[in-house]
Amino acid sequence: MLTGPAWSQKLRDEIGKAVIGQDAVIERLLVALLANGHVLLEGMPGLAKTLLVRSLGTALGVQFERIQFTPDLLPSDVVGTMIFQPKSGEFSAHRGPIFANLVLADEINRAPAKVQSALLEGMQERQVTIGGQTHPLPRPFFVMATQNPIEQEGTYPLPEAQTDRFLFKLIVDYPSSEEESSMMQRWGQMTTQPELAPVSSGEELLALRADVDRVHLSASVQGYILALVRGTRVLAERETNPKRYLNFGASPRASLALYQAGRAIAWLRGQDYLSPSLVQELAPDVLRHRIGLTYEAEAEEITPDKIVQQVIERTSVPVA
Repeated sequence: MLTGPAWSQKLRDEIGKAVIGQDAVIERLLVALLANGHVLLEGMPGLAKTLLVRSLGTALGVQFERIQFTPDLLPSDVVGTMIFQPKSGEFSAHRGPIFANLVLADEINRAPAKVQSALLEGMQERQVTIGGQTHPLPRPFFVMATQNPIEQEGTYPLPEAQTDRFLFKLIVDYPSSEEESSMMQRWGQMTTQPELAPVSSGEELLALRADVDRVHLSASVQGYILALVRGTRVLAERETNPKRYLNFGASPRASLALYQAGRAIAWLRGQDYLSPSLVQELAPDVLRHRIGLTYEAEAEEITPDKIVQQVIERTSVPVA
């Protein structure tokens, strides 16, 4: 029987041939795969976000497609379109790059609203509509998107309805000096990236979700998850907060995300139950993109992570 740590390690070893460091981000990506969730990666240029997702797709042994989002991108460039067949005199559906197991939406905030809405159906319903006909997407199906936090020219802010569909928003940081030194030593004179091999499969991933479903979640921990999510809504209430830092709190999808991701990370670390400490660890990645800062908060340079930390500190932790 394959355990969580063993499955995680074989994927990490293979991805590590192409990506040095980013251990926490890699673990969150594996958690998202097990929890059937999409991921938004935010980081400065040159931090190997695209390479990381491509390497994950290769190691997992699933079909991978990369879509470069640009301001002139059309919905048909993502989902596909109807093409006329002269021989038969009929139109047939030409499927776009979204028909893959792992779709990388590179620089997702550079595409206009029409493209975002087309992607939204696939992310939520796991299906797309082409020419009035509904086409199911392959299983498993994930969207992993990247965006640059500093270049705002030619970008479109993601609508709240779409960001809420992402299980995690992960912040990709700079590597340590030791990791950057290892990069130079390993790839300073190489002209090509190392070739990776599949060490898992989509079928194996779908089978492992049954093991994740068996992770125990007590009533007290479930109540703790609800208290954290509802704590963000309390901070957005006008009556109780004369000086509000939030326009709105997290939606019920945040509760489901903490529930599903919590069991996945517990299984991945070899535990058969979800502890409050794991919930606290996941809370920033699950909540930071689901709360809306007010202008006052932005003026005072208060970040979503500071708000989440404040909610964690205010919420009583259940005792085992």
